[in-house]
Amino acid sequence: MSTDTETHEGGHPDTWFESAKKIYPMATHGLFRRIKWTLLFITLGIYYFLPFIRYDRGPDAPGQAVLIDIEHARGYFFFIEIWPQEVYYLTGLLIIAAVALFLMNAVAGRIWCGYLCPQTVWTDLFLWVERKVEGDRRERIALDKDPWTFGKVRKRVTKHFFWLMIAWWTGGAWVLYFNDAPTLVWQLLTFQAPMIAYIWIAILTSTTYLLAGFMREQVCIYMCPWPRIQAALTDEKALNVTYRWDRGEPRGSLKQNKKLEAQGLPAGDCIDCFQCFQVCPTGVDIRKGMQLDCIQCGLCIDACDNIMTKIGKPTGLIGYDTDENIERRLEGKEPVYEIVRVRTVIYAAIIVVVGAIMLFTLLNRDFADISVLHDRNPVFVEQSDGTVRNGYAVRLSNKRRHTRSFMLHVEGMPANTLVEAVGAEANFAGRPIIEVGPDTTREVRVLVTSPPWTEMPHSTHVTFRITESVMGEVVTTNDTFKAPGKP
Repeated sequence: MSTDTETHEGGHPDTWFESAKKIYPMATHGLFRRIKWTLLFITLGIYYFLPFIRYDRGPDAPGQAVLIDIEHARGYFFFIEIWPQEVYYLTGLLIIAAVALFLMNAVAGRIWCGYLCPQTVWTDLFLWVERKVEGDRRERIALDKDPWTFGKVRKRVTKHFFWLMIAWWTGGAWVLYFNDAPTLVWQLLTFQAPMIAYIWIAILTSTTYLLAGFMREQVCIYMCPWPRIQAALTDEKALNVTYRWDRGEPRGSLKQNKKLEAQGLPAGDCIDCFQCFQVCPTGVDIRKGMQLDCIQCGLCIDACDNIMTKIGKPTGLIGYDTDENIERRLEGKEPVYEIVRVRTVIYAAIIVVVGAIMLFTLLNRDFADISVLHDRNPVFVEQSDGTVRNGYAVRLSNKRRHTRSFMLHVEGMPANTLVEAVGAEANFAGRPIIEVGPDTTREVRVLVTSPPWTEMPHSTHVTFRITESVMGEVVTTNDTFKAPGKP
């Protein structure tokens, strides 16, 4: 069978798969390239060095500003401390992240992919290393075709060494978020770290090396689902990197276009230099219109603007625009840019509302908790003097880092109801005082005994209330008091 795609009489090709052609993106400079470099330094700087930032939370508390402490089931972000039962904060963050992606798409298409996606950021860094070692587009193409010599081997070994170092530090930085960073770095260097740390570093090193060094645009085109989702979410008002064919066509070489202009014939500004195609990291010719492969990075805008400046033409032949505006210009109308519209307002409102709810709950959350489990066998005990006793397992949680005392009170029962906590002392009013250690829970057995009550119902709703002795923090939970009364 031929390696080229051939067609049978029925019109079906012999081969249905074509190997991906290697892309050699050319370096360019300009506004969008500077934006990408700035965001690259900011995002990678945060990722690599954030674990080393210290934050004082007091004695016996982790000093790392951002830490996911799996051993003690805590998450820390500077002054914020998240507990396992607060998984709804993670849900809120995921909602905000998803809607923020929708908002970015509604404003400027795949702007996330072009500037902030980790695949894009690390690929940019790997490409920078590749250019520094092997040269720009033409040099790299020639190097691939050259026979293997000492110089070629030296360049390849140097490039892959730096790639592996970047990938290794990427994996190493990730595990630092799960343990004290300086301590773990020393343990890693002295081979005393837990085996799981080495395993995760190896996994993330290999994936970063493969995805950013070899697969690159294949991840964006084939592996990532976002291009398909984005295509379904976009509308005619969204800004996308657009070739303004109303100005660029008919295209031709610079000499040919000048001749047509001299003859008074139509001539576009596009001179078919292919610079927009050669700088594209995914190999897209933007002049063919919107394509699924385009990540909206804007590098083709920089490349085209540089060429337009050189030939004395206005910049902006390629830019962030809409197809609707192209049609408006053809009709002699002014372009319209509607960033603020119903869709973007709804997305922004969802982000604000979810963020406000999370902030409100964070500022008003309790640093203590109580849960109650009613005895099941027996549900109640009727005593000889006519009183009825119910037993409960009461668990108190202290989320502060110092010992705290809580006063227990049961509401909803007659005033002379007796409340006893086994192993706890009582105050002058006869209410149990339960002491709970720092950042821990304590379970006590509580006995609630009602006075003789002739009209006692079968089930009475009661409220268990704990009041912290120093700060006065109050936490409640509900349960029932059972008796042999009327249902």
